[in-house]
Amino acid sequence: MPIDETSLGIAPLERRNSLEKHLQTRPEIQDLKDRHILLDTNVAPSLQAAHQELARQRATDELKKNLGKRPGRDELVERNILPAANTAPALQAHARELERHMLADNLEHKIQNRPGPEELISQGILEEDEDPRST
Repeated sequence: MPIDETSLGIAPLERRNSLEKHLQTRPEIQDLKDRHILLDTNVAPSLQAAHQELARQRATDELKKNLGKRPGRDELVERNILPAANTAPALQAHARELERHMLADNLEHKIQNRPGPEELISQGILEEDEDPRST
């Protein structure tokens, strides 16, 4: 009985050319390592899984240690890293702007209503020779 070669569909020469074309466009090893397809390690293949698990465990331990050292919210508010207000994040910028305007208005009000030199002299806060108008 003769062998049916029609099921291959491609002549051996065409198949060889196709394989060569695919081999020419094959990605470089470093590209595969950069895309995390191949492991970038010098460990024997039989130990790579254990090496990867050990590295993951080491990173987990380091994260837990650093999270334990992380300062609490109260300390971050005290150091002016986090805002003291408990407003929603979308409103925090508007709240800060409003607070700045309120402080500026309050300061302007206090400057406009501050006592004059005569009143300070009469209250004993300034001496007559310290009168800023006399210089």
